[in-house]
Amino acid sequence: MNDSLLEIPGYSVHGRLGKGGMAEVYLATQESLHRKVAVKVLLKADDEAFSKRFIKEGHIVASLHHPSIITIHDIDQLADGRYYLAMEFVAGGDLAQHKGEVFEPQRALAIVRQIASGLAVVHDKGLVHRDIKPANILFRDDGTAVITDFGIAKALELDTELTQFNVAVGSPAYSSPEQAQCQPLDARSDIYSLGVILLEMLSGANPYRGASYTETVMNHVQMEPPSLPVHLSQYQNLLQRMLAKDPDERFADCRVLLASLAELSEAELDHTRIAPELNLDQPRKPAATGGRRTFARLLWALLGLLLVGVAGGAGYYYQQQMKIADFLARGEQRLAEGKLLEPAQDNADYFFRQALLLDAANAEAEAGLQRVLEARIANTLQLAERSIVEERLLLPEDDSAVFYYRQVLGWVPGHEQALAGLQQVAQRYLDLSEGAYGRREYALALEYIKRGLEVQPDHEVLLAYYADHQRRVRRAQTTRPRAASTSSSQGQKQPNPIKRLWNRIFDN
Repeated sequence: MNDSLLEIPGYSVHGRLGKGGMAEVYLATQESLHRKVAVKVLLKADDEAFSKRFIKEGHIVASLHHPSIITIHDIDQLADGRYYLAMEFVAGGDLAQHKGEVFEPQRALAIVRQIASGLAVVHDKGLVHRDIKPANILFRDDGTAVITDFGIAKALELDTELTQFNVAVGSPAYSSPEQAQCQPLDARSDIYSLGVILLEMLSGANPYRGASYTETVMNHVQMEPPSLPVHLSQYQNLLQRMLAKDPDERFADCRVLLASLAELSEAELDHTRIAPELNLDQPRKPAATGGRRTFARLLWALLGLLLVGVAGGAGYYYQQQMKIADFLARGEQRLAEGKLLEPAQDNADYFFRQALLLDAANAEAEAGLQRVLEARIANTLQLAERSIVEERLLLPEDDSAVFYYRQVLGWVPGHEQALAGLQQVAQRYLDLSEGAYGRREYALALEYIKRGLEVQPDHEVLLAYYADHQRRVRRAQTTRPRAASTSSSQGQKQPNPIKRLWNRIFDN
């Protein structure tokens, strides 16, 4: 690919959003409808096999109509032969930005429900996604989840195309045991991957992720699903079935999974139902003289029950308060120790949330969570600043200044310091491009501009530099020979002083 400005007929390209091994994604405006779109463009045009696969991806996704599946608007070819897909621009970030967070169970189940309903449509078409992971789950502005990146989705009957060569595709940390072992896959493999995501949302960690690829694969093959905390025990059976090693022990398909999620929701409602009232047998024919005594006995019985109930309620209330106080104290201790999210089930975030499960309106627990968030933001901003000093501006993707600033913005949209940090990174790329122009390293200058636009696609100065790059290069190339010519003519007009003196002596 050359360094010229990317031109797509009918689209105004604003800047690059990201880049992978085979394609890059740009933010653009579709001029005919004045809407923002994400344009995925192949890096090369000479790989015919991959180009066909890329086109197939577009056709696959375009045929799937569901609110939880990314929408394809257009598929076409650039003038240089590279194919592109124009798709819905989803501005809410992805699930990977929330790595390490513990989700409220209802929010986690809502995300699983939305993704499972979208996968049901995928599977009904005879396809397997094969790469369900947090980075491929996006969020719209209203919080709804969307499945994206069908680049390795395969038809079930064609699955042996890769597995016969022992090629494992997908993300190891979320791969099913059969996927990790390069075996044929079906819809149940996607259900397993979704189960790993559910476990990560409920616990804040992915226990299958090892220190190496081999260790991660072996964990999926051998490690049994972990036990959830007591307060999440009602979800244990759901998780066990989604993460079963044997596909036959998992949910048969996503529609069965959705039915189980619906049953789980109804079961949770059962806890709020009122128990039947106590039924006191009335005497058949109380004697006139014993009526008062019978009434008195009933009154005392009712009073006794009332006192027992009050005492029991007071005891239960006291017990709950003691638990809440213990959770709050342990949360404060872990916060002071800097254990914000780790280790699992023994950190500040966990204990404050435990208190809120017992008392949803507990002000101390809410304040504790807010302080945990503030501490996480402070730590993340320090990592971002260190990354700037070490010139890790945009790469690596999960350990750069931009990564950390965007993580903060995922927690607190509009966070001023994070926005200012992104502005600082964009300015740094602008300065680097100026330096490259001064050294006449034009390709490098354009690359710096592109990187700056990845950070801030709407940066006015960078956009102007991007649009003006070719003219600036041509101008520099035309002025350079002229300067050399001028220097040469000046050299001819001013001969060597010694030579002038020598000529003067002999002329006399």
